[in-house]
Amino acid sequence: MANYTAADIKALRERTGAGMLDVKKALDEAAGDMEKATEILRVKGLKGVAKREGRATSEGLVAAHIAESAAGQRGVLIEVNCETDFVAKSQKFIDLADKVLAAVAASGADNADAALAAEVDGTTIQVMIDEEAATLGEKIVLRRVAVVEGPTVTQYLHRTAKDLPPSIGVFVVTNAPGQAVAKDIAQHIAALAPEFRAREDVPAEQVENERRIAEETSRNEGKPEAALPKIVEGRLNGYFKSVVLLEQPLAKDPKKTVDQTLSEVDGELQEFVRFRVGS
Repeated sequence: MANYTAADIKALRERTGAGMLDVKKALDEAAGDMEKATEILRVKGLKGVAKREGRATSEGLVAAHIAESAAGQRGVLIEVNCETDFVAKSQKFIDLADKVLAAVAASGADNADAALAAEVDGTTIQVMIDEEAATLGEKIVLRRVAVVEGPTVTQYLHRTAKDLPPSIGVFVVTNAPGQAVAKDIAQHIAALAPEFRAREDVPAEQVENERRIAEETSRNEGKPEAALPKIVEGRLNGYFKSVVLLEQPLAKDPKKTVDQTLSEVDGELQEFVRFRVGS
């Protein structure tokens, strides 16, 4: 007869995030000793880290941290991935992401590679993740890190499912007046995923490619040669509207563009970042 209860199984699953079968095996091996069972799960999990390297990690969460800085405010946005939504919504995974976020912010790292190598409490962020992955039983990855800085940094975290942690994260960097509309703009970015801040930020080769496509399409449609320049420019403007944030109609009020929304409050948008888990 097993010398542990269903409540013990539940408690150990909540503590470690490990699967039901793994928890029961560990409790059997530990003769019901919770601490020993936890250690067994951790040791077995660490042995399996290398085996999990090839697994896909398409679930997870985004997390954000904003602090005061010499420039005004500094924001750190991270994406942490796992294999399943079961782990993604577990408290242990969420707590791990919070620890990683705090460590990344403290390290000053501005990319994932530098962050993983950063030291925290006598170890590295990579080792910290691997140790937690051992008990969770899944591959855990710090996929991306973004750092922004400016007069004001506004964040927006969006849940695509109510039982899962945020999967879309946005930072908007503005001057002080722009903060009045920054939340609306951040929500717009989360929904519409613009690629560039302003028209001048679009790479020249990308613009030329779009111009070429617009011209070829217009000719194939039999448009008059004399009208081609105007038609091409019109189509190019349509392209800019689809990828450039400042030229898009604001999701909250499509009668005005994002740029017009900022102008109404003397706002300036300096930078934005958008992460979506798995994309």
